[in-house]
Amino acid sequence: MQTELVGQRIKLQHLKVVMAVAEWGSMAKAAKHLAITQPVVSKVIADLEDLLGVRLFDRSPQGVEPTPYGRALLKRSITIFDDLRTSVDEIKFMADPTSGELRIGSTEPILAGLGAAVMERLWRQYPRINFRVVEADSATLLNRDLPERRIELALVPLVRASVPEDQEATILFQDRLRLVVGMKSRWAHRRRITLADLIDEPWCLASSSVGSLVADAFRASGLAMPRIAVTTTTAHLLFKLLESGRFVGHFGDGLLHFYADRFALKKLPIELPIAPFAVAIVTLKNRTISPVAQLFIDCAREVARPLTKRQSLSVAN
Repeated sequence: MQTELVGQRIKLQHLKVVMAVAEWGSMAKAAKHLAITQPVVSKVIADLEDLLGVRLFDRSPQGVEPTPYGRALLKRSITIFDDLRTSVDEIKFMADPTSGELRIGSTEPILAGLGAAVMERLWRQYPRINFRVVEADSATLLNRDLPERRIELALVPLVRASVPEDQEATILFQDRLRLVVGMKSRWAHRRRITLADLIDEPWCLASSSVGSLVADAFRASGLAMPRIAVTTTTAHLLFKLLESGRFVGHFGDGLLHFYADRFALKKLPIELPIAPFAVAIVTLKNRTISPVAQLFIDCAREVARPLTKRQSLSVAN
């Protein structure tokens, strides 16, 4: 069948049914979710398969699963609905520039620091903007949530320089990993410390790409890894444990700026033998972002500018 005729016969409701069946893995569950009958769902899928001349789902006693043809249709269906939603958001923003909605993904440490600072600044000027936040690790955000249009942009650390080919990164600033202790720690007031001095201390590490840099630092120094007493993805827990004075931990130098008034912490005077990492906003390539997303990017650059200037002065000195 000619592409034009296929386009005339496939409706948005058909694509919505396909997406629901794929999400729920069952015709019956999809029907319940869509508030229609199972025979209607089955007929839509059968009609689409007949129209396209391929099988979209494999059936089994355990449920249904998209075939490669089904996954191709799903990928474009997600794009269609996402672009439609973005168009509606853009129209709403044009009608009322003080409002809008943004779906953003970030890691917990960045979200609670830099992310919160950006949102608070935007709210002062655009009090009716709404944020829908997804919190996950960088790999999940870049490899699943962003390609599947669950979020419009990801605010993440980029330990490795590159992002997937279909994405592009706006670098906000370059950050360096610092070792951190609580002010009660016996190491807090030492002027000279080496990484080897801390080998017998209990450590708190983040289970993330940034946390993995600690292992890189020990490896580059020819040292074995110390005992990792706590592994966490939560910056608040990490800092509370460090405040006790019992542990050694880590955090990005620039990101610590957003936590300085919340916790009694001290950066140790150690330069780790590892390269800096970027903190960036990642979006899908060749996709027009919404006005609210552009506002967020512009505001994030403004919030991060003092960190960039501070880094430049540090390098110059």
